[in-house]
Amino acid sequence: MTTLDPHASSPVRHAGAPLSSAAGAIILLHGRGGSADDILALGDAFHQPRLALLAPQADGHTWYPNSFLAPREANEPYVTSALAKVASVVAEIESAGVPRDRIVIAGFSQGACLSTEFVASNPARYAGLIAFTGGLLGPLGTNLRHEGSLAGTPALLLSGDPDPHVPWQRVEDSASELTRMGAVVQATRYPGRPHTVSAPELDQARHLLQQAFAIS
Repeated sequence: MTTLDPHASSPVRHAGAPLSSAAGAIILLHGRGGSADDILALGDAFHQPRLALLAPQADGHTWYPNSFLAPREANEPYVTSALAKVASVVAEIESAGVPRDRIVIAGFSQGACLSTEFVASNPARYAGLIAFTGGLLGPLGTNLRHEGSLAGTPALLLSGDPDPHVPWQRVEDSASELTRMGAVVQATRYPGRPHTVSAPELDQARHLLQQAFAIS
């Protein structure tokens, strides 16, 4: 860990199929206070043995110190380091021969926010984005615009409402921006759902994966 790049040397956990023979890959990003091992257990619930699962560990178990609704500068250099960490995992997967359109970026809570921000900040055709309770970074009312095309990337934005950390309005605004960028977005609101990942959300995620990788 360095002051300017706190997540640079953090480990990346691997599970599922080896990259050398995988039908695709899922990058899983844990929430605040969580761990790579925690989020890999969520990945196991997808029941996709042909996919490689990779989960980077945040330094200090948090990707950035303040709310995702705080001004960007209040979360630096952590946000930039976190985005770079995800980019390094994408590069690792691509170097093993798995193209970006066979990579899903997924996360829960703080990891969902990071997933959404990474995809919007690094636009391409991905196999999918799955954000379990999260949205794009920045204060409420801020301009969420990003440049580039997501070229039909399927995206799930799933959240409870009310949620103690993620206002539903930010989920809707994020869905609008991703749609403008060319993603095919499904945003689903679960009234009264606590801050967790529910069984119906896992069903939606499994359906996206089945469609993305043509897995029956």
